[in-house]
Amino acid sequence: MGVSFRIPSYLAVFANGLSAIPLPGSPATVAEALEDLWQAHPALRDRIVDEQGEVRVHINIFVGEEAIRFADGLKTAVPANAELLIVPAVSGG
Repeated sequence: MGVSFRIPSYLAVFANGLSAIPLPGSPATVAEALEDLWQAHPALRDRIVDEQGEVRVHINIFVGEEAIRFADGLKTAVPANAELLIVPAVSGG
């Protein structure tokens, strides 16, 4: 199966309409997985990371059920056959 991303529908327009995107190879970290994602769908990059390459504050990335913000950030390990989720941050007041 391999590593894959699931993205929200509003980002799918930048990925040829795909909401599930399988990656080639076996990225070891979230940063490597994102680089693979940019190779296939470069228009997603600016919507997910800022000019410094950091994940935008209104975006959350999960490896399985673990948010990378509470793990090792972009250095978070990606196990074989992992599903990475990109979701908009939810805020309330």
